Amino acid sequence: MNSATREAYGAALRELGKTNPNVVALDADLAGSTKSAMFGKAYPERFFDMGISEADMIGTAAGLATCGKIPFASSFSVFVTGRAFEQIRNSVCNAGLNVKVVGSHAGPSCGEDGSSHQAVEDIAIMRSLPNMSVVVPADDVEAYAATIALADYNGPAYLRVARLASPTIHKEGHKFVFGKGEVLREGSDVTVVACGMMVPRALDAAEKLAEEGISAEVVNMATIKPIDADLLVECARRTGKIITIEEGSIVGGLGTAVAEVIAERCPVPVRRIGLPDIFGISGPGEALLDYFGLNAAHIIDVAHELLG
Repeated sequence: MNSATREAYGAALRELGKTNPNVVALDADLAGSTKSAMFGKAYPERFFDMGISEADMIGTAAGLATCGKIPFASSFSVFVTGRAFEQIRNSVCNAGLNVKVVGSHAGPSCGEDGSSHQAVEDIAIMRSLPNMSVVVPADDVEAYAATIALADYNGPAYLRVARLASPTIHKEGHKFVFGKGEVLREGSDVTVVACGMMVPRALDAAEKLAEEGISAEVVNMATIKPIDADLLVECARRTGKIITIEEGSIVGGLGTAVAEVIAERCPVPVRRIGLPDIFGISGPGEALLDYFGLNAAHIIDVAHELLG
């Protein structure tokens, strides 16, 4: 099944509205796109459309959190992490408030909206904030489970979901474990650490590499902060070579987080795949992923380089 993680987020948020009366939702005039409109339609008395005002939305969410509510505040990733950075920093993270910031339409898969809307720096921005957790689910099933889990997690969190549909790799009923990586395929020659829409592409690359006699391990690192450092060290010791791939900038994102752990605890070669310190461009989402080398073919090429 192919489905967008934003669709699963909306469905999970609606389910939370049924089971948890403290859950409230806020949006910045993009509820139809972020899919928080599903919650708004079911629970209009707990849904707040703040208009085109992300800073106001986050400030309001912080206030609701101080009253015991569990606010999910949604907008496009580029706007919620950019326009509202100061409010997220000072009102949410500095106070350690239980606000869930949800960014949709991130990365080049956002497509024709172009560089102004394609957040490539959002993971780095959110990673840099004390107290902030960062979650990037691999598929719709994991996005649903992660949304449910974050409602039970007490503290600031950033959930990144995508506009574009992608393959489902998890079985229904999958349980999301916050802060833990997931080995989806075992291997002995190289480890590929991926997040979000890049996880299915990493699995595809591993399948093709196996046909060449190369054993590639695939790790889904859905929680980028706090990252599963112990698992990364295990992988480094097991394969001795690591490739990371993410739909965003390699500056400060998943690749940086992995490299920080490996450099300090088990130095082995690490190669990062992502946008190389550039903005996106306009075009069809799938075509842009290929244009920027966010695909199985590029993973395979990098694996060949690492293995000599």
